[in-house]
Amino acid sequence: MAPPQGQMRPGRQLAVLGFIFVVLYLLVFFSGASGSLKDRLEPRLGLDLIGGTRVTLEATNSVDGKPPTAENLEEARQIIESRVNAFGVAEAEVVTEGNRNIVISLPGENRNLDDVGEAAELRFRKVLKAADGSGTAAVPPPAPSGSAVPTPSGSAVPTPSGSGAPKATSSPSGGQGGMAPASPSATPTPSASASPSAAAPTASASTEPVPASIEQQRKAVEQKVGAASWQAANGLQAPADLASDPSLADKLKPFGTLSPQEVAVLPAQMQFNVPTIGCAQLDARPPASISDAKQQVVSCEDGASKYLLDQAKVLGTDVSDADAVLDQTNAWVVSLDFTGNGQGKWTALTREAFNNEGQACDATALGQDGKCRVAVVLDNEIVSSPEIQAVLTGNSQITGNFNQKDASTLAGQLRYGALPVTFEQQEAQNVTATLGASHLRAGLLAAGIGMLLVIIYAFFYYRLLGSVIFLSLILSALLVFGALVVLGRQIGFTLTLAGIAGMIVSLGVAADSFVIYFERLKDEIREGRSPRSAVPRAWIRARRTIISANAITLLSAVVLYVVSVGTVKGFAFALGLATVLDLVVVFLFRHPIMTMFARTRAFLSPRVSGLGRALPARNQPTQPRNPRAKEA
Repeated sequence: MAPPQGQMRPGRQLAVLGFIFVVLYLLVFFSGASGSLKDRLEPRLGLDLIGGTRVTLEATNSVDGKPPTAENLEEARQIIESRVNAFGVAEAEVVTEGNRNIVISLPGENRNLDDVGEAAELRFRKVLKAADGSGTAAVPPPAPSGSAVPTPSGSAVPTPSGSGAPKATSSPSGGQGGMAPASPSATPTPSASASPSAAAPTASASTEPVPASIEQQRKAVEQKVGAASWQAANGLQAPADLASDPSLADKLKPFGTLSPQEVAVLPAQMQFNVPTIGCAQLDARPPASISDAKQQVVSCEDGASKYLLDQAKVLGTDVSDADAVLDQTNAWVVSLDFTGNGQGKWTALTREAFNNEGQACDATALGQDGKCRVAVVLDNEIVSSPEIQAVLTGNSQITGNFNQKDASTLAGQLRYGALPVTFEQQEAQNVTATLGASHLRAGLLAAGIGMLLVIIYAFFYYRLLGSVIFLSLILSALLVFGALVVLGRQIGFTLTLAGIAGMIVSLGVAADSFVIYFERLKDEIREGRSPRSAVPRAWIRARRTIISANAITLLSAVVLYVVSVGTVKGFAFALGLATVLDLVVVFLFRHPIMTMFARTRAFLSPRVSGLGRALPARNQPTQPRNPRAKEA
């Protein structure tokens, strides 16, 4: 017999809920899942639950010390996130914190994230002059050698792509055109008597004004070293020969006591010509100290040779793509593809270096074939300075003693571009898996205790109706768990301790909706309605309140998710997700199951149903008022 018109059909709603469960758990077991049953049912866990790495980077500015703009900080965050994801993981969390910091959290195995915060500003500069970088200049500097093995951190040598050109190795293999190592005989010979013309800045030297803050710092350095020392250093036209002039050595000695930050503000000619300024100071300068492409700069190679470098004619922005590949010798290299304009700049730079146009490169900077060298500068470091043997019209490779990880890291840095902000690592923390497992157990224990207390209270106060609460919470938990597994695979959502806290809070929201419904049901029965007719009327009146309460919670979770960062986002997401799924259970399980219970005899029993005194109050006959009762 069909139910009367307007009467609900609880079977249909329960069938819809069952369909949702079937679809959800089909996705859990078969969509993007592999491995054992345990692996298929495991959600993506966050750093605080399974361990991993957390690094805090602080933005720095060597010019004025002001914090970066919000736009630059966000751009840097996106680039760093792309670099981290290039490791082959998508669950990394990269967030801004305050107006200076970027926090990187990478769940899973501990990883070295030192390189992801490097500016990765690539510059190609001609080597104009070379000098000793030991800081004393007591002996002639060692010759630049192509046999120096580049380090995995980025020391590399560009070579023309797809040609038989020799690379910057100890013994060139011959071939046509390309980059060759510097000649061992091209030993820089610093001399105080060098001609001014040889030491004068080339025509490409920048004439841009010095920022006021830099000028102020220079004045402070001048006061520190003294007027006599500053005047002596400022008058040098070439690297001084301290062995032949002891008095000059005494004057320039204070420059050897300067900090790297103080050395960074000195003019490039002074950094190069003062022999007591060594590579130890130059290599430790703050990030971005030589990032200005329009200025001549000074940098070191292998911590021994100090070079005066020309303006950067080719930049990292002229590189369109970079990939870690295996060359013909099965060695890992970084292949560079230039943009259209970048290829023209690269060809022009190699032509200029090959012909030594304007005799810009002096004898100390030439390679073994008498050609200029081009330094590949990554941030503050010269990673290689090979001699240009021909005009290069093709792409290049950065070669070195790379393994796959090192080559991929460097390629990722170049591919995603240089950071608009320089960073210094402030904190690096490795969370062990043991500590993460302890956090997970604590979180699950807290969730279990919370659910147990709700269930005990429900059965104690509502009895039979407590079973509805129990089943609803179980169904909600299963829906939330399945959603976490699927969302972890599809959008990379990670469950953290804060997320577990959000789900625990959602238990209280779910309990509130039970109280609203059941108390409304008792009111309907006290007003004289039968339990069967009271159930739909109580639902109609309680539904609006339940929706309003859950909507407020959901809105709070959305606002918190939008304005917060880090683990607070995980808390807000979990709270919002659990609230939405609780509404699904309210409409598709709680109300239909109550409709079915209202048709049973147990529901009419005050001791069993949990309706308490509502049923006795309804069933007791009305007693006539006894005037004497009050007197008694």
